[in-house]
Amino acid sequence: MTGADPQDIRIDTSKPHPARMYDWFLGGKDNYPVDQEMAEQLLALDSRGKEMARVNRAFMHRATRWAAEAGIRQFLDIGTGIPTEPNLHQIAQRSAPDARIVYCDNDPIVLAHASALLRSTPEGATDYIQADAREPDSIIEAAGKVLDFSRPISLSLVALLHFVADEDAYQLVNTLMEPLSPGSCVVVSHVTGDFDPGGSARAVEMYRARGLTLRPRSREETARFFTGFELVEPGVALAAEWKSELGEPVPVAGDDPIPGWVGVARKA
Repeated sequence: MTGADPQDIRIDTSKPHPARMYDWFLGGKDNYPVDQEMAEQLLALDSRGKEMARVNRAFMHRATRWAAEAGIRQFLDIGTGIPTEPNLHQIAQRSAPDARIVYCDNDPIVLAHASALLRSTPEGATDYIQADAREPDSIIEAAGKVLDFSRPISLSLVALLHFVADEDAYQLVNTLMEPLSPGSCVVVSHVTGDFDPGGSARAVEMYRARGLTLRPRSREETARFFTGFELVEPGVALAAEWKSELGEPVPVAGDDPIPGWVGVARKA
C-alpha cells in the first residue's frame, strides 16, 4: 500500500462521507450515525436510494467483466470505496486470473479495510494507493509501480466524478487518460438530475450544507467525458441497461428508470 500508514488512521465522523453513505446503501456496517442520517434524508428525496447503489455496483461488475473478456489485464480503480464483495479485482480475476489491479481512495476508513482489496490470485496482483483523485499525477506515478502503462489499462471512475466540480472533472479524466496506451478504456458512472430536477437540486443543497460537493450532470454533460474516445455500445446509457446481457439484474420497484448515466469508451 502506498501513501499512508494503516496504523495512523484518523476517521472524521463530524460530517458524512460519500463512501460511508454508499456502504450504508449497500447494507454495509462501516458507517456512522452522521452517514446514516444523511442517507436517510436522501431516501426521503427518492426512496430507491438503495436500489440505485446496487444498480451502480452491478454496472461496475459488468463493465469490469467486459473489459477482462475484451483482453484488458490491468485495472486502475479510483474512488474505490469501502470493500464490498465481490470487489473489482475478484470480478476481473475470475475472467483473467493474471489481472493486475490498483485501487485508489482518500477515505481513511477505506484504508482501514484495504487488506480485503489485496487478496489477489497467485497469477495476478493488487495494490492500494491512499491518494486524492484530484491529484492525478501522483496517482499515475504510484500506479506505475504495479501497472505497465505501455499496455492497455481499464480506468474505473465509478460514482466519483459527480463529487468533482465543473471543469475540474473533465480535466481530471483527460489527465488520467493521457498516459494510458491505445486500447485502454475509461469506465464512468454518474448521478443525474435529468429525471427529477427538483429532487436533484435539493440533494445538491443538502450536500453543500455539510461542506460537500455534489454535481449531477445531464446525459449530454456525461457524454462529454468521452470526447475524443470511442464509445462502446450502447454508448451513454442508464446504468441498469448497459450491456444487461452480461448478467446481474437488480430488481427495482416501479417502472421509473433508476437515474444515473454510465458509459465505457476506448482510447484509439
